Amino acid sequence: MNLSDEKIGRSNLFYRLGLLTRHWRQVLDTDFQFAGLTDATWRPLLHLHLLGDGTRQKDLAASIGIEGPSLVRLLDTLIAKGLIERLEDVTDRRAKLLNLTPEGRVIVARIQETVTALENDLLSPFSDDEIARVAEFIERLESTVNEARRRGKR
Repeated sequence: MNLSDEKIGRSNLFYRLGLLTRHWRQVLDTDFQFAGLTDATWRPLLHLHLLGDGTRQKDLAASIGIEGPSLVRLLDTLIAKGLIERLEDVTDRRAKLLNLTPEGRVIVARIQETVTALENDLLSPFSDDEIARVAEFIERLESTVNEARRRGKR
């Protein structure tokens, strides 16, 4: 199938990107079962690691793209597993801050190792130039989508 094929046209590019993302997460889910983690639980750990300790719950929810109440249930599960801890924010008692526990850091390291190995495997058929071109395209696409969001378009 070449790029001029109708199936890869503008009309369904976002649909295909969405499917690709979902399928990628399914591959990761399968590999993360070693730690008893699902998409719903490994993503908050990875996002928290990237955002850093002391991240507010609302900021983590925004990063993952889920509503606060849904995140609270996930956090309760991760707290019960001993992977994160929830602390009160001394500057705003209504806000909650999140930290990875030492065990949570070990799991995140394993998650990162798994992601890196899968990325290397899945991207191996492609040249560095091809990957760079796709990365540039995605970066530009993210920029235009974010601009549309700022303008209030959906």
